[in-house]
Amino acid sequence: MKTMQMESRYGQTWRMVRRIMHDLLNVHAAEAFGPYQALENQQMMYDILSDPNDFVQHFRRYSNSLIMTTTFGYRVPSPEDPHFKELFEVFDEFLLLAQTGLAALLDYLPILQMLPTWIIPLKQRARSNHQQEKALYRYHWDRAKADVLSLENPNPSFCIGLVQEQKKHGFDDDFAAYITGTLLEAGTDTTASTLIWFLCAMLAFPDVQVRAQAELDRVVGGDRMPSPEDESNLQYVRGCVKESLRWMSVVIMGAMPHALTQDDHYMGFRLPKGAALVNNVYAIHSDATRYPRPDVFDPDRFKDDRQSFYDAAINPDVSQRDQFSFGAGRRICPGIHVANRSLFLSILEAVVGVSQGFLALPLPFKVIITPRDAKRAEMIRKGWETAKRDKLDAKTMQWKNFPKDTAKQ
Repeated sequence: MKTMQMESRYGQTWRMVRRIMHDLLNVHAAEAFGPYQALENQQMMYDILSDPNDFVQHFRRYSNSLIMTTTFGYRVPSPEDPHFKELFEVFDEFLLLAQTGLAALLDYLPILQMLPTWIIPLKQRARSNHQQEKALYRYHWDRAKADVLSLENPNPSFCIGLVQEQKKHGFDDDFAAYITGTLLEAGTDTTASTLIWFLCAMLAFPDVQVRAQAELDRVVGGDRMPSPEDESNLQYVRGCVKESLRWMSVVIMGAMPHALTQDDHYMGFRLPKGAALVNNVYAIHSDATRYPRPDVFDPDRFKDDRQSFYDAAINPDVSQRDQFSFGAGRRICPGIHVANRSLFLSILEAVVGVSQGFLALPLPFKVIITPRDAKRAEMIRKGWETAKRDKLDAKTMQWKNFPKDTAKQ
């Protein structure tokens, strides 16, 4: 990706940005965003119940609205939101540009970038894509910053802290917009894609769904919806979350190659400073020595693993890391704490609320999604209707009374 954060070389600016992200997205911040996660889960379940055929859009809206509220403080109530659509237009165009052989050649031989656009029309497409992306990021940042500066009690968000950091360090609005834009890009499609692959796993391995539902029935029962407080007693469901990232990681090559800051050696090979290093997540997750029968979706791999995503990612014993989807080392995903809670809640709700029947192979694929029973369907409907009435403005569908006591970071 071409965002400033992902392009930054290791140095003072990079360290400042990473510190800001880790400070504002730590485990306490993730807990403070709990009401956002609960509400978006309620709408996602209601949307799937009401319109199961459009589950991909429901997953995407859920993940985008969640990252929008945690980053900027306002929701995306519908996939018809024009800025929601524009984000995926920008993202899809960038992926098309990035995967061309010419793009890789321009990176390998930077001198070719000096050629005029009539010789390399790809440059003009890339420039247009960048301008559209920049305008989108600035729109969200400018709106959030204005709310932070003008409202007495703005909804909790990453931008509240970032406005303070901007005053302290003096970076401009374009730089701030790209910090937030990095979170927006990274947090939208990855979460939605993980949920889609989880659904695929439930189709391919229906026995897993049966066991997960049995665990939920034992721990939660049928009279209420599960909550984050149930996590410690839902080890098999926790295993489903970890195995979803292991079985089919969204970022199979670790998102981006990274450059070595010094010479290194590995298995007898010399790796020179500046060499591009790829974290082959797919190969690691498919290692039969590490994960026996890697093609099988088996949550029991993690039956004794009580680590959070973050605990596992920083474990000095690499053999004890659950998966590598969030990267490794200094550039580990700063949103890992938020992702931990979001994926657990969304997969938890999917297990308790629906059962699936296989109709066609992915991708794309069709699936029959039906409630397990009428009682659970009614709980989903009532839960969303109550949340919508009590927490959201009827006209804008934005938060009207965020529980401030939970937002203290």
